[in-house]
Amino acid sequence: MTVRYRELGNNRWNEQTVVLVVGPRTTILSQNGRRISPMALNRGMIIDATASSAMTRSIPPQTNAYVIRVVRGSQADEFTTGRILDFNHRNRNFTTISDGNLSSIVRFNLADNAGIIGRSGRQIQFSDLRAGMRVRVRHANFMTASIPPQTTAFEVRVL
Repeated sequence: MTVRYRELGNNRWNEQTVVLVVGPRTTILSQNGRRISPMALNRGMIIDATASSAMTRSIPPQTNAYVIRVVRGSQADEFTTGRILDFNHRNRNFTTISDGNLSSIVRFNLADNAGIIGRSGRQIQFSDLRAGMRVRVRHANFMTASIPPQTTAFEVRVL
């Protein structure tokens, strides 16, 4: 499992990524302390982990996980409906605006496994999206503080 965490260094928070290798001897506990299977872990969960101090020098580094305890379950996804202003095929992102309101502009970065569903209800390609299309985007419940704000899109539906 890939985990992102923050650590304080030089008076600022630095985001780090590490791959925790979960094996048959890894203990995984729910919020109430019961053993759960690795399949019960989901993207967006907040966890406490005890892991080996021996890490690979790969990017991201990898280490064996001994104990994983769920602190908070994954939070619900958010939905945004708007019209596509522009898109970037190379970086797999697009920008929307809702109700013509300039303060509602958001850039969505497509997750690697994001689904794109056309009007017919069938899967379409990112390259099929066009400026002006009205879409409903299921996305992460956080956004960057940039202008425009950015977040990860998990599913795009053409309306």
